[in-house]
Amino acid sequence: MTVIGGEAAQAASATGAASYDGAFLDDDTVANERVEANVESVDVLLIEDDPGDAFLAEELLDETALTTRITWVPTLGEAREHLEGFRGCVLLDLNLPDAQGLDLLREVLESAPRAAVVVLTGLDDEHEGIAAVSAGAQDYLVKGQVDGSLLGRSLRYSLERRRADENANQLREARLRARENMRLERGLLPQVLLQRSPLEHRAYYRPGRKRALVGGDFYDAVEKDGTTHVIIGDVSGHGPDEAALGVSLRIAWRALIMGGVDEELVLPNLERILVSERAQEELYATLCMASMDTGDDRVRLRVLGHPPPMVLRDGAVEETPVTPQPPLGVFPVEQTDIDEIVLPVGSTMLFYTDGLVDAYDGAPPARLEVAGLRRMVTGVLAQDASLARLPERLVDEAESSNGGPLQDDVAMLLITHGEPG
Repeated sequence: MTVIGGEAAQAASATGAASYDGAFLDDDTVANERVEANVESVDVLLIEDDPGDAFLAEELLDETALTTRITWVPTLGEAREHLEGFRGCVLLDLNLPDAQGLDLLREVLESAPRAAVVVLTGLDDEHEGIAAVSAGAQDYLVKGQVDGSLLGRSLRYSLERRRADENANQLREARLRARENMRLERGLLPQVLLQRSPLEHRAYYRPGRKRALVGGDFYDAVEKDGTTHVIIGDVSGHGPDEAALGVSLRIAWRALIMGGVDEELVLPNLERILVSERAQEELYATLCMASMDTGDDRVRLRVLGHPPPMVLRDGAVEETPVTPQPPLGVFPVEQTDIDEIVLPVGSTMLFYTDGLVDAYDGAPPARLEVAGLRRMVTGVLAQDASLARLPERLVDEAESSNGGPLQDDVAMLLITHGEPG
């Protein structure tokens, strides 16, 4: 720590600003080395126009156990170049030649938002110190009533309070983000409308890369006028634009179904909505739509660039053959090819997004793909895993095969053909 004395103090006063990291003593004097263990190191920016008060502050800090690196400036104008990015402790006189009072404090707080600020006041201005703390300073000290012990404690307290404030702000921001994510998830993860349908469901969603924010995967299931409709889809890319577009597509699809739009016109209309709502022209969506009439076991499938569903029946897992079609939003959709499969009572359809099949099948670059996922589902079911726990078990197996968290979001929808209600 630097001690300013004699000619050094006068030189510092003459230059107006000094940064210290050594000891200034008489020319014939050698500084005695002082060994301190386990002391805190603090950067101090002293903004004080009185050289005598600046020297006194140095002397008082020398009495503490703190290791300080002090920069002294006499004006706010000269302090500005030091404030940006400063994370130590600012000792601030509220009466400078070029700024005074709370306006001075506010500029320092805005310029160095991660610094701890301790205000220095005169005997007759103690009320200013109280107002300064209310305005955002961590502490205030009255000149002439401060010793080294008090100054050291104030610096430590102010730094700890600033850290606590930062932690509290980060926690508050994290909670706000969590609430926003919950709102987004409520839009993404719907309450399916299958009360009058013979189909039962089990839904599952997990963000990729342990992200808190959901992505562009979406699904829904609705019964309307004796027909149950199911959709699962995935918007290309990751981020808020993709997530918002996924939610828009899901809500639009439900509105089209509930509005009684003819089944063959749903996806062409959905494609028009995608084109009008996407933030970038290159965004597209893969999806799979299934429709099944009550009292029938035949399912009509429309698959646009999406992994086809699997049928789980009596312990066996079957891939569903489908006609390849481009994703939604790549080309204008006038009509879609329809594939038809049989879903007997007691069997289940597994709809999923490509976060599962894009997992590595052991070492890169091999991927699980549909065949690998079918093998994995068969293995999990052979271990007597219940359908209720199948999604979680599949993700665990996929992460084990991937060698870590999956890179993409995963959505799954299990639709079981039960008896009519």
